[in-house]
Amino acid sequence: MPMDAGAIESLIKGSLPDAEVTIQDLAGDGDHYAALVVSSAFVGKTRVQQHQMVYQALQGRMGGELHALALQTSTPKTE
Repeated sequence: MPMDAGAIESLIKGSLPDAEVTIQDLAGDGDHYAALVVSSAFVGKTRVQQHQMVYQALQGRMGGELHALALQTSTPKTE
């Protein structure tokens, strides 16, 4: 059963409470998403570590309920 964007966002924010999360359903099928996650928790982390943090937040749903996720992560911009 596919996941909806709200569930993905909720899981990510559960692990990264300050995260700004933008989810886009790429194919309109609830299986292929793109996500932009911006969080101060990523400061000092490599891109791989940032992605691992997001995948951990998804609690093993990647490859099952969540078929594909094109992931972009970054730290907040300071002005």
